[in-house]
Amino acid sequence: MSGPIDKMFPVSWDQFHRDARALAWRLSGLPPFSSMVAVTRGGLAPAAIIARELGLRIIETLCVASYSGGEGGTPEQAQGGLKMLKPVAPFILDNGGASVLVVDDLADTGATARLIRASLPRAHIATVYAKPAGRPFVDTFVTEVSQDTWINFPWDLHLSFAPPIGGASS
Repeated sequence: MSGPIDKMFPVSWDQFHRDARALAWRLSGLPPFSSMVAVTRGGLAPAAIIARELGLRIIETLCVASYSGGEGGTPEQAQGGLKMLKPVAPFILDNGGASVLVVDDLADTGATARLIRASLPRAHIATVYAKPAGRPFVDTFVTEVSQDTWINFPWDLHLSFAPPIGGASS
């Protein structure tokens, strides 16, 4: 997350599933993909849904850490430098990643997508959500949110009271 956080966007499992299926629908109109790379951790859930919808069975992971601070996806975390924890298998790199679909949950600043493009310049990068700074670095996405919005993904949420947007409660 770059810059101050002004808005929160909570996403339920139902909404995330619908959005990931919408992404699969958009991708289904493209030439078929031979394999998929799921960017961990956020890309694992949409990758599972998209792989099912597109009939993809060869799924590799690219493990990248980009947020510093504690665990749990809290807004207090600052996006720091990228750290490659595990690269993709060598066969994915063949032909610059042509016919490879790379899936992640969010394109925030575009830093992860730029890292992916360096090793897979011909891959198709798709994210469920994109922010203005990250949007130019992905090929396909479903929903754009403002740069000052923190997306609360379903795996980061638990049920609790939410104060009214206007501030006053009845």
